[in-house]
Amino acid sequence: MDYKDLANVIFPDVKDISYYEEKYPRRNLEEGAIVTRFAPSPTGFVHIGGLYQSVIAKKMANQTGGIFFLRIEDTDQKREVENGVSGIIEALKEFGMSPDEGMIDEVNEKGNYGPYKQSLRKEIYQAYAKYLIEKGCAYPCFCKSEELDEMRQKQEAAKERTGYYGVWSKCRHIPVNEQIEKIKNGEKYILRFKSQGNPEKKIKHHDVIKGNVDFPENDQDIVIIKSDGLPTYHFAHAVDDHLMGTTHVIRGDEWLSSVPLHLQLFQTLGFKAPKYAHIAPIMKEDNGAKRKLSKRKDPEAAVSYYAEVGIPELAVDEYLLNIANSNFEQWRKQNPDADMEEFELQLNKMSVSGALFDMVKLLDISKRVISKYTATEVYDKATSWASKYDENLKELLEKDKEYTLQVLGIERGNQKPRKDIAKWADLKENIIYLYDEEFFANPVSYEFQKINDKAEIAKIIETYITKHFNVEDDKETWFNKMKDLAEEFGYARETKEFKQNPENYKGHVGDISTVIRICLTGRANTPDMYEIMKVLGKESVIKRLRYAIK
Repeated sequence: MDYKDLANVIFPDVKDISYYEEKYPRRNLEEGAIVTRFAPSPTGFVHIGGLYQSVIAKKMANQTGGIFFLRIEDTDQKREVENGVSGIIEALKEFGMSPDEGMIDEVNEKGNYGPYKQSLRKEIYQAYAKYLIEKGCAYPCFCKSEELDEMRQKQEAAKERTGYYGVWSKCRHIPVNEQIEKIKNGEKYILRFKSQGNPEKKIKHHDVIKGNVDFPENDQDIVIIKSDGLPTYHFAHAVDDHLMGTTHVIRGDEWLSSVPLHLQLFQTLGFKAPKYAHIAPIMKEDNGAKRKLSKRKDPEAAVSYYAEVGIPELAVDEYLLNIANSNFEQWRKQNPDADMEEFELQLNKMSVSGALFDMVKLLDISKRVISKYTATEVYDKATSWASKYDENLKELLEKDKEYTLQVLGIERGNQKPRKDIAKWADLKENIIYLYDEEFFANPVSYEFQKINDKAEIAKIIETYITKHFNVEDDKETWFNKMKDLAEEFGYARETKEFKQNPENYKGHVGDISTVIRICLTGRANTPDMYEIMKVLGKESVIKRLRYAIK
């Protein structure tokens, strides 16, 4: 008996691989077009590292006229969670990373290279496994788990590499006729790859990100088909990336050590190997040391965290691009209004060591992103967020939509828009004082600064109300009246005048305007006070100022 007999006993009914080679023809794309994928397992929440990978993969596909597809690697079905696939799809959609092909919900897909869920591709893997058996490059292994455990213990005691290789791969040497007999007798088995590698030899590999890397050849006889008939990750990814036309495998660098095995699988199967680009992980500083972002320790590790606190998706995407290529920040400064799709990402400019996660930097980017929104966009996005996460904010926003749009329009749409809002969770605190019912509902804390004499403050406010305040004034007239008020009370009209001759003045116009600001809002730092007064209106401004005097 020969290998073909063995293959036919194991897989009597599978199609020849020629069927699948014809069914999935090479993609007809322009030269240089990148075909890549995000291939997660539906075993839990989407990690920020997965989104980072997707941002890079989709960007590279888009800018080369290629394809970005979503493949669900669900062959480890014991670990699969309910709605795991839809959770992945929704996360990608939310961050603008929807794939060109692949799964679009738990059961439906788009594209001509599916199924895009590995559990539905069982017959395909079996066809290629049969092909390997026929070539003498794969074989059934009948070892029980207890035997494998015992073998591992012996290897560890002898301080040898663990695994199924060389003299330890005992089923590899069973004659074909005995293998067939065992199968016909109903003995349970798995299929292993028959490696021809020699760990004494090195392979030279060029990683698109890491550069040139040397590895020992793989000599492990890894499992390719499990007892349930489904493949392992290693085997499935080789078959799928070949048939789906993947040109670049962009993945985390924890897979770098698997390159020798994966290249060996491609070579043995007769496939052209894709290029590999291994991304350094996103790191976090912890007590002076760097570590990977942890699902268990760090809330920001889950992409759902950004939705929960209300950081816009665009801000997260731009931050991840900034991590990917450090020149993105300079490009953004030079192109403040450009779509980030116009930036050309380069894989060979990515850091080979992990970038530190910087929440301060992310929030700065988020402030800039939100500052570009119109008042209507802020209203719509904030209301949508609040409907899920903050019912009180939702009520505040919807109580008087037209007034709220005026509030949100303060310092918006000009050359230097306000940048005080970093996330929707901050919005209520940033605007609540502009609503009279909220402002007067609780005692106002007037923390005056340079001018803190109550009698003087009362006189300044009364004089401003009776002599200088006119809600119809344009901004220049308004500010000139503020200067007049300052002069009346012995304060310099200009800050520079005070700095040049401080002995001649009690302070400057900024000190006077601060008094008005604090009395009007209960805060020392607010957006433009002129715009605030215009939004509040005459009645509210006077009511607030007189309330402060009391």
